Amino acid sequence: MLEIMDTPFNPGERLNAFSEKCKDAGAIASFIGLVRGQKGEVSELRLESYPGVTEQGIEQAIEQAKKRWPLTTALVIHRIGSMGVGEPIVLVATASKHRRAAFESCDFLMDYLKTDAVFWKHQIGPDGAKWIEPREQDYQDKNRWS
Repeated sequence: MLEIMDTPFNPGERLNAFSEKCKDAGAIASFIGLVRGQKGEVSELRLESYPGVTEQGIEQAIEQAKKRWPLTTALVIHRIGSMGVGEPIVLVATASKHRRAAFESCDFLMDYLKTDAVFWKHQIGPDGAKWIEPREQDYQDKNRWS
């Protein structure tokens, strides 16, 4: 399941709803990403997507995860638009019969979102606005799956 949304969401509620649908799973792994304040350097984060293209890429990553690990299901919720410090940006949850598959597939999907998903991140702070690019570490993390 995939949702790209421009409104806030409650990760706890969404994870509970996901869990209710995973009665056959033995493990659920999840990741919740928040807007970091970075020592007062950030007051707002703006994310833009390329409608259609962004979703297609994430759906393909979910399918890759399902082929690579024995998942029962997966969920990706990603915000776009303006967000304040502390607000949830992303929720990734994966369910499998075994914990390792759940952990690794969740990590795999986050690595895709950090490096290859079609999002543009614009950080606003006291010194103005700047575009955010993936870090070298993000690419190294992603390369573990090659």
